Amino acid sequence: MYLSVQTHSNQPKTQYPTTKSGGASVLLAIVVLLGLLHPVRIFAQQQRIAIVDTEKILRRIPEYNSAQKELDQLSGNWEGEVEALMMEAQALAKSYRAEKVLLTEEMRREREEAIAKKEKEARELQRKYFGPKGELFQKRMEMVKPIQDQVYNAIQDVALQRKYDLVLDRANALTILYVSEKMDISDEVLAKLGYR
Repeated sequence: MYLSVQTHSNQPKTQYPTTKSGGASVLLAIVVLLGLLHPVRIFAQQQRIAIVDTEKILRRIPEYNSAQKELDQLSGNWEGEVEALMMEAQALAKSYRAEKVLLTEEMRREREEAIAKKEKEARELQRKYFGPKGELFQKRMEMVKPIQDQVYNAIQDVALQRKYDLVLDRANALTILYVSEKMDISDEVLAKLGYR
């Protein structure tokens, strides 16, 4: 079977082949596509979603703020120690460059080794304090992690109580552009933790 199309000009008719069922196959494809999309829409409508702002919650907890201040002070002290070693290494290097022409080969080697040793000490101290498993990380785990765990448990309790399927953190989700305040459960979490 052919579908004929005639244009308004004097050109001959163009004929396109069609199936026996004609437009029925196109209609069937549309119906199937709509059928597939319908459950997705129903699924999305049934989800209960809430938003929480962990930064706001943590800022309202005095223990967290004092732990953060203590960590900042420790970090500052440790940075000072590392900086002092780096400055010593730089002073040794500057002195060496100024006196290099006057030194014997043996003295040069000794001074270069002293500079390298001091730089290594600074790097090791920096790693000890600020490395992935360093003292700052350990202190943070000791002081802040229990508070964060309490907040997480309170969020989970509120979510289960209110039957939320998904709770997003406004502080950590970069793609949240707008949230209705009625979806924010941060104040409920603070109340659960005993803070208003």
